[in-house]
Amino acid sequence: MKKVMQKNDMVRLQIEDIGVGGEGIGKIDGYTLFVKDTVIGDVIEAKVIKAKKSYGYAKLINILTPSEYRVKPRCPYARQCGGCQIQEMSYEKQLAFKEAKVRGNLTRIGEVPEELLDRVMDPIIGMEQPFEYRNKAQFPIRADREGNPAAGFYAGRTHSMIPNTDCALGVPVNKQILEEILSFMREYRIPAYDEEKHAGLIRHVLIRYGFKTKEIMVCLVINGNCLPHSKALAERLTEIRGMESITVNINKEKTNVIMGPQIRPIWGQTYITDYIGDIKYQISPLSFYQVNPVQTEKLYGLALDYAGLTGQETVWDMYCGIGTISLFLAQKAKQVYGVEIVPQAIEDARNNAKLNGISNAEFYAGKAEEVLPGYYREYEKKHPGERVNADVIVVDPPRKGCDEILLRTMADMRPDRIVYVSCDSATLARDVKFLRKNGYELERARAVDQFPQTVSVETVCLLSNRKLKPDTYIK
Repeated sequence: MKKVMQKNDMVRLQIEDIGVGGEGIGKIDGYTLFVKDTVIGDVIEAKVIKAKKSYGYAKLINILTPSEYRVKPRCPYARQCGGCQIQEMSYEKQLAFKEAKVRGNLTRIGEVPEELLDRVMDPIIGMEQPFEYRNKAQFPIRADREGNPAAGFYAGRTHSMIPNTDCALGVPVNKQILEEILSFMREYRIPAYDEEKHAGLIRHVLIRYGFKTKEIMVCLVINGNCLPHSKALAERLTEIRGMESITVNINKEKTNVIMGPQIRPIWGQTYITDYIGDIKYQISPLSFYQVNPVQTEKLYGLALDYAGLTGQETVWDMYCGIGTISLFLAQKAKQVYGVEIVPQAIEDARNNAKLNGISNAEFYAGKAEEVLPGYYREYEKKHPGERVNADVIVVDPPRKGCDEILLRTMADMRPDRIVYVSCDSATLARDVKFLRKNGYELERARAVDQFPQTVSVETVCLLSNRKLKPDTYIK
């Protein structure tokens, strides 16, 4: 009979796995406990703080036997901060955990046979230097206990800020920028934002850094229409080598959303530029742009390889963002069509195509699950009985995965190859299951560690057409 825990029970258990939020997972007589701040292999003493019928949550009291994979975290705030869930686990074990997570979801949720995965799944792509990889950081600005402005990050699942200007995942110049801004705020008595009172001026500082161009952008999110003494701040920040853009973002709403819609320049341009491979991108404060450029180049290179382009193919890129993958594909495709729901992103994509002299990429604003099915219906009306012009379809959806209408349309259009780029291997596995039941087979798969020190992992899959059009859809 499965044991049932009670609140305040003291337990001894071994951590066997890591959950979606980074919590260690252990079992006692079949009862599952989630324990924060633990590592696979730890033997611990813990106190149950919340108990359900078949699982519960416990607080780490003591590490009785440290895991062989436990390491000293680089950041002194790693346990408190919500950003790095597994920094206390060796990087080699992080990679093994993420690869096992992807593989487990593909077999358990996606019903992909293990013997097939043995053939098609390649080892995870990790980083040589799994710190200081983020080209973007957003720091909340709040008053400390003495009333002085401070920058940092929120503790996990809270809005309680931990002061820290030197994040181990961000670029080193972030610290210098933040300390200049905090010094400016103290000198000119510029108040930090107070969430509860909806008062104060500076809410957040956004910093972007071009890894290849070394260009720097600083954007201050303010609860007002202007930043007093902005010229004085610009004089300080422009002393930092690489500074190209200083702006303010207007956000006067009482909301947890960081950025407002309006950008106003203080100094320089309203964007910076950077490269992924040979493609140049303009990046504004509101642009979506992958935060790990080193791994992004590997990720997109893998997607391009899986697409198997020869220069004769028509490619559809769904959820294309600012055209990052689309422009990569356009280098080797005959024609690329990108679809994205955010109009500003489509405008950025078109500008990036012009910036690179790419004329074989077109972009459409709209929902992927509406644009592609609509195109397919119109094509069938005009060309009955003909195969629609789509040799390769690339999808890079949000965490919820692809809408079933989109999956059905993709199966109906019968492209030779579908390249699926995923930030959530659970929804990826669900969609792979659908496609495998409706005319496609998994040919290649590989995980890419886009976010070291966290539980997140990207995956790229290639699914090839079995040349059979499904008469009825099987879920």
